[in-house]
Amino acid sequence: MLVPKIKKLYDIDPRSWEHPADKAALAALRSLKGLDELVSTILSVTTEKSLRLMHLASAIKVTERQYPRIFRLTAEVTDTFDWPYTPTVFVKQSVEYNAGVLGAKEPFVVLNSYLLRNFDETEVKAILAHELGHIMSGHAPYKTLIWMLARISPYLLGLPKIVLIPIFAALYEWDRKSELTADRAEVLALQDDGPSLNALMRMAGGEDLSEVDINEFFLQAREFDEQKSLLDSVHKLLNQLWQSHPFPVERIQELRTWSASGAFKAILDGNYLKRGFSAETPEEDIKAGFDFYKRDMEDSEDPLTRLASNLGKGIEKAAGNLEDAFKELFKP
Repeated sequence: MLVPKIKKLYDIDPRSWEHPADKAALAALRSLKGLDELVSTILSVTTEKSLRLMHLASAIKVTERQYPRIFRLTAEVTDTFDWPYTPTVFVKQSVEYNAGVLGAKEPFVVLNSYLLRNFDETEVKAILAHELGHIMSGHAPYKTLIWMLARISPYLLGLPKIVLIPIFAALYEWDRKSELTADRAEVLALQDDGPSLNALMRMAGGEDLSEVDINEFFLQAREFDEQKSLLDSVHKLLNQLWQSHPFPVERIQELRTWSASGAFKAILDGNYLKRGFSAETPEEDIKAGFDFYKRDMEDSEDPLTRLASNLGKGIEKAAGNLEDAFKELFKP
C-alpha cells in the first residue's frame, strides 16, 4: 500500500491552525493582573535549568542511541513544520497516558513511558506533534507555571491558598482550550486524523483497538452531547472545572470537524500564514475569540449556554425578560 507523502509546511505560522478559543483564553490570561508577578516568584523558587537537570537525572534523554525511533519521529515532525529547532525529549517512568512540555526559553518534551507500551508509531508521532504544537504556540511557559503551582506549597509563595483559586481557574480554563490547538497540530503533522482519534480512544480506555470501534465512539460522543437538561449542563461544567484536558468525546468531534474543514485543506494546499508576517495584537486575539464564543453560544443547544446567550441579548437590547429566557431554555 502506498503511503501518502507528508507535505512540508514551509515557514508556517502556528496562528494558521490555532483554535480561536485558545487564542482568546491565552490573550485574557496574559492580561490577568498579578500573573507576571506570580511567574517571577515561581522562577525564583526554581529555574528552567533545574527542571532540565531533574529530568536528566531521573528520566531517559532521547538520542540517536536511546529511543532512536522517538528521536527520528521528533525530527520528522519538526521538519514538517519547518521549525527552527528540534526540542529535547525525555521519557519518564509513569503508568499514565500523558505527555507534556516544560520550560520557557528552550522548552522540552516529557513522554510518559506507558504511552510507548501500546501506542503504534503513528500515534506516538501524533503525540510528539501535539507537544511541539504547544511549544510553537508559546504555551510552554504557562504549562510550566501550572506544573509548578501543582507542586509548590502556597506557603512558599507567601500567598494564602484562596488567592490562588481564581488564578488556577483561569489557568485551567486556558489549559483545556490550548489542547484543542495542539490537537490540530497533530493532524497537520500526519495530515490524517486517524492516529489522533485512535490515541484519544486509547486514553479513554480503549487500550486494545481491536475491541473498540471509532464509529461507536462518535455515537457515544453524540450521546454525551444529547444530555441537555439544566442539571446535565451543571454536571458537565463541574466535572471538568479543574481538568487540564477537555473530555475525549469533545476532542474527537473538534478534531473531525476541523480535519474535514476547508481551513485544513487550505493549509495543505499552501494557503497559510507565514512566520514573521502580519503579527496579531492581543486585542485582535481577544476580539476573534469573542466572536467565536458569541457564534458558539448562539448555535449551542446547551441549556446554560442558551440561557446566557438569551440573557446577554436581552441586556444588549435593553429588552426582553427573564421569564421569556426561561421559556426558551425549557422549550421542547
